[in-house]
Amino acid sequence: MSTLTDTFGRTATDLRVSLTDRCNLRCSYCMPAEGLDWLPDDSVLSDDEVVRLITVGVERLGIKEVRFTGGEPLVRRGLVDIVARTAALAPRPEISLTTNALGLSRNAAALAEAGLDRINVSLDTVRAETFATITRRDRFHDVVAGLHAARDAGLGPVKINAVLLRGINDDQAPELLRWALAEGFELRFIEQMPLDAQHGWRRDTMVTADEIFAHLDTEFDLTPAAEPRGSAPAELFAVDGGPGTVGVIASVTRPFCGDCDRVRLTADGQVRNCLFARSESDLRTSLREGASDEELAERWVAAVVGKRPGHGIDDPSFLQPTRPMSAIGG
Repeated sequence: MSTLTDTFGRTATDLRVSLTDRCNLRCSYCMPAEGLDWLPDDSVLSDDEVVRLITVGVERLGIKEVRFTGGEPLVRRGLVDIVARTAALAPRPEISLTTNALGLSRNAAALAEAGLDRINVSLDTVRAETFATITRRDRFHDVVAGLHAARDAGLGPVKINAVLLRGINDDQAPELLRWALAEGFELRFIEQMPLDAQHGWRRDTMVTADEIFAHLDTEFDLTPAAEPRGSAPAELFAVDGGPGTVGVIASVTRPFCGDCDRVRLTADGQVRNCLFARSESDLRTSLREGASDEELAERWVAAVVGKRPGHGIDDPSFLQPTRPMSAIGG
């Protein structure tokens, strides 16, 4: 078996698979209110193509974890079947899903039965009016219903990813943590990253990890969690002595590139070896031209070898990726 190892000795075992660039929310830090020009349907990998590439990754390249992302993966009609076919692979990878949870109340049980192990839900506030301001949709209660359905279906631990936006919800961090702890969800705050379609991100307006800690310290006593972080993106902290925890993902101010074990496959079949990469490697064309699994694996290995040592956000020459987050997949 080959491995997806770069020249700095990092080996990718965690595959993020974007199933669509489409989304049914319009979060202000991700895309404009009118949406984006979506990928043409014929450029998006079919269900069979998605599963074949995942199979190559798992059986030939040492992928141990598969996370389905988007856009919003719940809008992909074949999602449950893709999860089931991924769960049938040997060795079986751990399977997770990152979602905005719209529609999850209808699908959580089917996804769990298909083999989904756990779920991450994007939710930046527990105030319905703030949710509507950020997402431009009045769907807060649908998200909460989806979270409860995921918990009831056994998709645990249910994790919540939250982004704080200055002047909008940056004063709500303690409130969000109190709610998550009461509901039994694991909360992770994420620094806003330069991945918006509008290219309006500015470091001087971003809410930093230090500010997040300052907000939380007004109500909670945080101590570093005993469990080792490993390659996980979140720094984990026990809240008031535990057992509840909170995580902070400081991709910008405290990068963890040296321990990165992730590789990404976009909905149109491009390999990205970093979330912030400005280049991609095309697997779709080879796949559709009849390449063997061995040839696809070789192309994938070559795509990862050149991974840079870090994302370079602090470098004056840094440029945002051409694709926004919705088209890359988290």
